[in-house]
Amino acid sequence: MNRSELVAAVADRAEVTRKDADAVLAAFAETVGEIVAKGDEKVTIPGFLTFERTHRAARTARNPQTGEPIQIAAGYSVKVSAGSKLKEAAKGK
Repeated sequence: MNRSELVAAVADRAEVTRKDADAVLAAFAETVGEIVAKGDEKVTIPGFLTFERTHRAARTARNPQTGEPIQIAAGYSVKVSAGSKLKEAAKGK
């Protein structure tokens, strides 16, 4: 499902226009992005998803072409965890 299909499905289910559903989806993505970028708290939708910024330590890796070790700097990543309701839905229940 791509973004336009998601917007159409949300608009139909919520009985709103596609423009309104798209605006809500965009606002949701923007808000979650801002909160995760700050890194001081996580975003939780109970039973569905949790978004959290994580720190990755610096590490040594290998260049696959030459086999030489290279240094990868420390950085940040995003951890997304499925909630219980989403896990049950994935099982087909």
